[in-house]
Amino acid sequence: MRYFSLSRWLGIVGKEFIQLRRDRLTFGMIVGIPVVQLVLFGYAINSDPKHLPTAVLAADRSEFTRSIMSGLKNSDYFAFVGEARDEADADRLIARGRVQFVVTIPEGFTRALVRGERPALLLEADATDPSATSNALGAINQLAQTALLHDLVGPLAPLAAEANAFEVRVHARYNPEAITQYNIVPGLMGVILTMTMVLMTGLAITRETERGTMENLLATPATPIEVMTGKIVPYVLIGIVQVSLILALARWLFAVPMVGSLAVLYLAVLLFIAANLTLGLTFSALARNQLQAMQMTFFFFLPSMLLSGFMFPFRGMPEWAQAIGEILPLTHFLRIVRGVLLKGNGFMDIGYEAWPIALFMIVVATIGLRFFKSTLD
Repeated sequence: MRYFSLSRWLGIVGKEFIQLRRDRLTFGMIVGIPVVQLVLFGYAINSDPKHLPTAVLAADRSEFTRSIMSGLKNSDYFAFVGEARDEADADRLIARGRVQFVVTIPEGFTRALVRGERPALLLEADATDPSATSNALGAINQLAQTALLHDLVGPLAPLAAEANAFEVRVHARYNPEAITQYNIVPGLMGVILTMTMVLMTGLAITRETERGTMENLLATPATPIEVMTGKIVPYVLIGIVQVSLILALARWLFAVPMVGSLAVLYLAVLLFIAANLTLGLTFSALARNQLQAMQMTFFFFLPSMLLSGFMFPFRGMPEWAQAIGEILPLTHFLRIVRGVLLKGNGFMDIGYEAWPIALFMIVVATIGLRFFKSTLD
């Protein structure tokens, strides 16, 4: 009978620590993942976004309209970034996500105001993400009561005594009922594709390397670019199947509206899948085993989830977090899929978000091909 030996046990423990010290990637993950989580949740996540980009379409200008604009700005929820030329321009700005709100001041607003006719101004909101606009819309009622208190004096003082001298009509576009599934379910398409495409590709290459079957493949006349592209084509088809399944379930189970063209959506899906597959190939070239490939995938997936606008409002994050989020393909794909399904965006509308994904893919593919060639050699 063999007894427990403290010296042998300490030797095994020491051996494991030596292996961890040699595996720099694993050690980096041990330190990096808690730090990233702490920084992101502590600094970047904000469920009450402020300073949301707002455009104004003003057909009437006076001291009263300027006071209303100042009241909106002083609420800290609205940040005026430009002026729409006409209604069509305002529609383009909000459809493409350039602004979160459009304030329309109709012609004759001032004349109706001083006559005590309680005129109305229109506030259009991009409600595809209800959590990003709910608090801002809640501050509107207070604005109507206080914005003109310093202007309605003298002969106009009786107007200030009324409940509201003017009315704010809110038009929550694309998701007027504030149904969260309309925002979450389309976003899940990007999250699922990010996780599965990067992970499966990274594991597929490293698995062959570990088993030695990659050497047999390299014994053939196939070039590195042929090996890389040949390995990813099956996963493109898997991604298309996943997207089709998600779209079907989104329609049947959650009644998610599909206003735009599916052809436009699938074109964006192909680009997004290609970007994630090239990232998976790059991870496989950097990783020495499947565990490292999984670690790198998770290290990329965590910021993608938190900084893309999937879980928390994108514009609620600080500028440095938004800058990081703009690099991630998932950020732009979420805007594309929500824009196509909920807003009916077409090819021209998604171009603003498609080119960053294409640029990411080109950069990552260049890096991955370089490391992949060095690995093969």
